[in-house]
Amino acid sequence: MNILMVEDNHSVCEMMAMFFKKEKWTAEFVYDGVKAVDKFNEDPQRWDLVLLDLNLPKKDGMQVAADIRRISPVVPIIMLTARDSESDQVLGLEMGADEYVTKPFSPLTLIARIKALHRRIAMGNVGGKEPASESDFDIQTPHFKLNTKTREAFLNDQPIKDLTPKEFDLLKTLASKPKQVFSREQLLQLVWNYEYYGDERTVDAHIKKLRQKIEQVGPKVIQTVWGVGYKFDDSEV
Repeated sequence: MNILMVEDNHSVCEMMAMFFKKEKWTAEFVYDGVKAVDKFNEDPQRWDLVLLDLNLPKKDGMQVAADIRRISPVVPIIMLTARDSESDQVLGLEMGADEYVTKPFSPLTLIARIKALHRRIAMGNVGGKEPASESDFDIQTPHFKLNTKTREAFLNDQPIKDLTPKEFDLLKTLASKPKQVFSREQLLQLVWNYEYYGDERTVDAHIKKLRQKIEQVGPKVIQTVWGVGYKFDDSEV
């Protein structure tokens, strides 16, 4: 795995460098937001993951996340933040981060989070990029189909593009049981695999981004059930 870590605390970088080396991962470290965007933009395909501090000199992590997302809609981003503010954490997710880890963090916990995210992506890449046949789709409804091996999703035969790993997993979970209402707590448990100790508004932030991408190709199929949670329903498309 090739990781870009954006962190202005050199001690944290040195500590994580030891853990990355133990895992036999390659990592590069940059210490301000401007250099982070420049480094990523040199070769966007090079990076398997971005670890991004929220408080950075020259350009803060929120703007860096937004800039990286414009360059690559799909590269996984884990935001590192010392802020406890719920609004900051949700804003970070809305700006493009897949997850956030609150400082101070355990290096072993962060490594486990990285492995889990990378494992889901690797599983999704099994089978190459050949176009899928109808029999290859794991989920099919009258207007929607999803292939977990190629990590492709279609609404009315139009591809839903640029889904991040978490957005894809969230869509898969909802669409696997059409019309069933999932609470935010259930979605945190199912999509984040019990590893995530965040606020339920994390789900809201991901739903918002997911809806935006779905509605680029079709009508709203993820519906809010007020006071309960969310459901997938394409029966009225």
